[in-house]
Amino acid sequence: MTAEAVSLEMATPSLPDWVFPPPEGFRAEDLDHIPDLPAHTELIDGSLVFVSPQASFHTLAVDLLVAGLRRIIPGSLRVRREMSVILDTDQRPEPDICVIAGGADRGPEQTFYRAQEVVLLVEVVSPESRIRDRERKPTLYARAGIPHFWRVENEAGRPVVYVYELDPATRGYAPTGIYHDRLKVSVPFDIDIDLTEIDAL
Repeated sequence: MTAEAVSLEMATPSLPDWVFPPPEGFRAEDLDHIPDLPAHTELIDGSLVFVSPQASFHTLAVDLLVAGLRRIIPGSLRVRREMSVILDTDQRPEPDICVIAGGADRGPEQTFYRAQEVVLLVEVVSPESRIRDRERKPTLYARAGIPHFWRVENEAGRPVVYVYELDPATRGYAPTGIYHDRLKVSVPFDIDIDLTEIDAL
């Protein structure tokens, strides 16, 4: 090996092993054991999906909805943000907000919930994740039996919430409403959130 080749080899940083997925793809439980994995990495269809830096709207919309849900949530349920959900052996997305059964919380070291523990999932759409948030993730959530799903879009800096409910016969989501200034629904529990409050955050 020439001196130039040795120098080039030494100057090139080695890539982490997880850059090269196994032939069968990663499995949901792998995410807890892969060293130095970037924060908020998701597993979709056996492939690692990395999250880009979020815009201010995304953070504010999540803050608004989490605070609004926590004010009115029944005692038997809990609201969590940015926790992954295992839907299948090769599906472990990280929705922006989860509403879970109270018994799903098993301690401070917990890193995921299971689909059957989830009542509602919320995705705030980001420019880099439009297709995943609007198409792929809702399909996966419905197939896993998540009863309720909200998709939040940015309309001139205000959140617009698209609300869906699972049709158990088709295992698909049916749209039940589009909410602009005020989100008022009766399922999965009575919810009334002033969406214009985002202006004051």
